Amino acid sequence: MAPCQSTFDFRLYDFKTQNMKLTLKIWRQKDAKATGKIVEYPIDGIEPDMSFLEMLDILNDELIVKGEDTVAFDHDCREGICGMCSLYINGEAHGPDRLVTTCQLHMRKFKDGDTIFIEPFRAKAFPVIKDLVVDRGAFDRIQQSGGFVSVNTSGNTIDANTIPIPKHDADRAFDAATCIGCGACVASCKNSSAMLFVAAKVSQFALLPQGKVEATDRVLNMVSQMDAEGFGNCTNTGACEVECPKGISLENIARMNREYLSASLKG
Repeated sequence: MAPCQSTFDFRLYDFKTQNMKLTLKIWRQKDAKATGKIVEYPIDGIEPDMSFLEMLDILNDELIVKGEDTVAFDHDCREGICGMCSLYINGEAHGPDRLVTTCQLHMRKFKDGDTIFIEPFRAKAFPVIKDLVVDRGAFDRIQQSGGFVSVNTSGNTIDANTIPIPKHDADRAFDAATCIGCGACVASCKNSSAMLFVAAKVSQFALLPQGKVEATDRVLNMVSQMDAEGFGNCTNTGACEVECPKGISLENIARMNREYLSASLKG
């Protein structure tokens, strides 16, 4: 058997890694009651292929060695699924890239010598817990108020595939369901509106027959809870869709408004 030959031309590959020196200006806040401030941290040896969170890990390692308090930030899966890594980077939710979460943002989006401002999401309904960590429990309470369907989960369960659903409706429902509840829509809106988030949760059920049973109560309860949490009204500027890491469409807000009007008339 002939030996396997690689087609990779090593002469065309640059093995020299261009490390970057950066200046980080990070919001530091001891707890929810403390007054926060921006603190500057120089950092060196950052590789372009590192993720943004890996860069913060390196900073925290350096702070530990110095005996200083590390920077608190939320993260979990680091695969762009959980939505916990919600940071405001240089004035943009999740940073300068599009359709990515902070954990999917790579340092090649920045240049050597850059100054990077890192802040928590700013909204009355998202109070700061510490440093870059905010309490997004408001989203949980909105979902609990109506984000469910009546499904027989014991005994004579029904195979979902036995219910015919037009592919167009199924695709739109799936697109709405990709919302991970990160809060980028709220952080991007000058009114701190949560309408894109709520609209996505309403739409993913409103488009499917399984969601028709609670449709009226769902939209009324979720919108009411959204208002009670202190989120602002929609600005119609579209910033939420632009900054959404999952590309949730504004058409979901229009659908939620129709659902809300219909439910209000029924009530």
